[in-house]
Amino acid sequence: MLTARFDALRARGRRALVCYATAGHPDPERSIALWQGLEAAGADVLEVGVPFSDPMADGPVIQASSQTALSHGVTLEAALDLVSRARLGIPVVLFSYLNPLIAAGPGVLRRAAEAGVHGVLLTDLPVGSDPAREAWLGAGPLAFVRLVAPTTPPQRMAEIARHGRGFVYLISRLGVTGVSAQLPTDLPETIASLRAVCALPICVGFGISRPEQARLLGAHADGIVVGSAIVRAAGESVDAAVALARELRGALDDRAS
Repeated sequence: MLTARFDALRARGRRALVCYATAGHPDPERSIALWQGLEAAGADVLEVGVPFSDPMADGPVIQASSQTALSHGVTLEAALDLVSRARLGIPVVLFSYLNPLIAAGPGVLRRAAEAGVHGVLLTDLPVGSDPAREAWLGAGPLAFVRLVAPTTPPQRMAEIARHGRGFVYLISRLGVTGVSAQLPTDLPETIASLRAVCALPICVGFGISRPEQARLLGAHADGIVVGSAIVRAAGESVDAAVALARELRGALDDRAS
């Protein structure tokens, strides 16, 4: 479903809006309303964050949302139940650390697919770090989305792209997730370097929060990933997060008009 979504967007000259939301934040019921609202606002892909007690790659906004979700008792299995109940019509990518998947057992990928998940992205499993687990994920029913850091050499970029499916997530800057006032000035060149060795769609995330940033990146990447800004807005209200998604969707579409 991820490949079909990006193929359809490419055929129409559009860019993907990938929205991240932590499962169970602001609470389980509003989480479902948020996801459905993001789809209605024009999100093309939903990244569902699995709450985790030690989210080392996440900044304070997503860390806080994860703690909130955990306080509501939202585990990986509860996150899958929420996905199943949401009945979304867009691809869903499970965004997780490795530990929750290991703890859930070898059948977790099948259960995720049955719940309506189409891809999986792990923040702490670089290419080549654990061949056995990478093979398990790569052979499973979910598209294994891989991360590329901005400092990655081209040869390593090519290797990561060969081991990925669905799309490649290019991190815009070093550090943890969070809203940024400015994007790195050399980001277009980094996108071009990755595109030269990668046949998969490229989506850029970390720090994107404003329409002008979406419009800029839409000229270079196949999509953008917006996480902390959506989560922060959802902490105010579901309506605020949906309004932000609609604004970002409009900026991406303005680029194509």
